[in-house]
Amino acid sequence: MAVCSHIEGLGPIQARTPDGCEDCLAAGDRWVHLRMCLSCGHVGCCDNSKNRHAMKHYHDTAHPVVRSFQPGEDWQWCFVDQIYLG
Repeated sequence: MAVCSHIEGLGPIQARTPDGCEDCLAAGDRWVHLRMCLSCGHVGCCDNSKNRHAMKHYHDTAHPVVRSFQPGEDWQWCFVDQIYLG
């Protein structure tokens, strides 16, 4: 498994919107897959979704690490290092 210094110090966090991408929900839009920010709990849609809210959240906040918010998936991704954190 890849090691990333950006994951250090990130503790357990609750999703801010457990039912979907918070930005798409607010706009009445759809998403493909969900990602949760491990810094603040923002739930955004993936890069395969038309709005790419998880990536936009990273660019707006510089929060570096997300995890999949899909049932049965437990992987993480660091935007800064561009690495999969299995």
